[in-house]
Amino acid sequence: MTTLTHRTGRAARQGLIALALSAFALPAGTLPAIAQDAAIYSGMDLFHPVWAKNGLVSAQERVAAEIGRDIMAQGGNAVDAGVAVAFALAVTLPRAGNLGGGGFMLVHDAETGETHAIDYREMAPRGASRDMFLDAQGEADSDRSRYTGAASGVPGTVAGMKLVLDSYGSMDWADVIAPAIRLAEQGITVTPDLADSLAGLRDRLTRYPSAAAIFYKPDGSLYAPGDTLVQADLARTLKKIADEGPAGFYTGEVAQAIASSVQAAGGQITVEDMAAYRAVEREPVRGSYRGHEVVSMPPPSSGGVHLVQMLNVLEAYPIGALGQNSSETIHLMAETMKRAYADRSEFLGDPDFVDVPLDALMSKAYAADIRDAISASFATPSEQIRPADLAAYESDQTTHFSIIDKAGNAVSNTYTINFSYGSGLVADGTGVLMNNEMDDFSAKPGVPNAYGLIGGEANAVEPGKRPLSSMTPTIVLKDGKPVLVTGSPGGSRIITTVLQVVMNMIDHGMNVAEASSAPRVHHQWQPDELRTEEGINLDTIRALRAKGHAVTVEEAMGSTQSVMMDPESGFLLGASDPRRPDAATVGF
Repeated sequence: MTTLTHRTGRAARQGLIALALSAFALPAGTLPAIAQDAAIYSGMDLFHPVWAKNGLVSAQERVAAEIGRDIMAQGGNAVDAGVAVAFALAVTLPRAGNLGGGGFMLVHDAETGETHAIDYREMAPRGASRDMFLDAQGEADSDRSRYTGAASGVPGTVAGMKLVLDSYGSMDWADVIAPAIRLAEQGITVTPDLADSLAGLRDRLTRYPSAAAIFYKPDGSLYAPGDTLVQADLARTLKKIADEGPAGFYTGEVAQAIASSVQAAGGQITVEDMAAYRAVEREPVRGSYRGHEVVSMPPPSSGGVHLVQMLNVLEAYPIGALGQNSSETIHLMAETMKRAYADRSEFLGDPDFVDVPLDALMSKAYAADIRDAISASFATPSEQIRPADLAAYESDQTTHFSIIDKAGNAVSNTYTINFSYGSGLVADGTGVLMNNEMDDFSAKPGVPNAYGLIGGEANAVEPGKRPLSSMTPTIVLKDGKPVLVTGSPGGSRIITTVLQVVMNMIDHGMNVAEASSAPRVHHQWQPDELRTEEGINLDTIRALRAKGHAVTVEEAMGSTQSVMMDPESGFLLGASDPRRPDAATVGF
């Protein structure tokens, strides 16, 4: 890990600037002043981390990040701040922050040195069945699994936040929800990013009158930047949750409204399903990489398993000497990614329903077998790669936040309602946008979901089951201290995004801001395509194509929010990804 003063070379810096410009859709000939403007607009410097002494929050939306900072300034710890941020994002970032979805949280306890994994992923209702998303011809019906009431699993966010606060927080439940209530009641200022997303998703959000009434003006016109958006129904729901705890959400009038609205839209959630929901604590997955301990989320997340698997493979190569985003490094990463995603399609699912061969997938011996199959000179066609013989799309609009306090307690949280604004359905009278996470199940094993990910029998729909996820909240430790707390949205690209942030810092000596900004690549086995961002050298792309890779240059990937404790100075450092305009890292 590097210190605050580290710099990349000139070529790497130019690549980062090019990526920043592409992420903000700015014209190519506007260096360097506009690059600096973009960095300021995103709430960070592209090359310098934000630093603090007492607490640091990195989130995809500034107002919510500031709430987390203020909670720590009042004496709360990182967990108190995390719960406050999660509720605030339900107001300020409605396309991803939520009460009607779910996710995963890692908590590192500095006093005990233990890291805990909280699973509050959505669950399929009891009326769900294996073939519920197949049409009369036996084909997957994507509209039903994405835009109707049937798309929604039972939400987990409220239960998850209560579990983590009771277990590891220090403040009262009502106190950490109070800032979100205030924002919903008094209104938030519509940012250009929020205005753009509401305009772009108008067809989805006006499909249901309950959503249209909240996110558009009474005459149907759009909110403009600078307008005030009040969410009165959501404020009332948040008050009930603050006063009654999770019972105010999972029972009574809110639960009834959710069940009734979902059923009216063709879904199956009942009040009994709501009352039966439970968040659970699981054992994190753990790996090692060049003297660091990597701790991440276990199934039903596939992220942690395959992050460790890929790092195991890449550890034996001289990645630092080969160079950051050189053709040799990208080739080895792509070949490793293909094989991990092939295994994902076969073995990963809810561990309460299927046996996931974690030890085998994450073993150093299996990593050596994978390396034996990788050629340094030629890409292996995906059609020749199959899941191993082992024993027993979250969307871009997922959101992540990372928090660290002065004691070294840390939170890494990724949660979502899947697509931007979920299914578009708001439960009448609650202000709660419902998820469309049921699309993350394998509607028909072997058929890709919305993000091109192929699933198997392990991820088939079953009542009470949690759908497979790519969310990868991660904490990297050195000598027991959190030297990187990170995660990202990005659907199928989440795992590879986190992989590259870890490698950028450990292998390539980048500081946390540089590691967050550097151009990214992604391969997920199927389709057989190596996706790159703008900023990868054209000669590198030519060299990759000469090795047999089908390279495509596409839009920006991910939105990492990262914090750390610098092992040399003891300062807290962090950075928000410049790919999202409202993201911010704030501290005190």
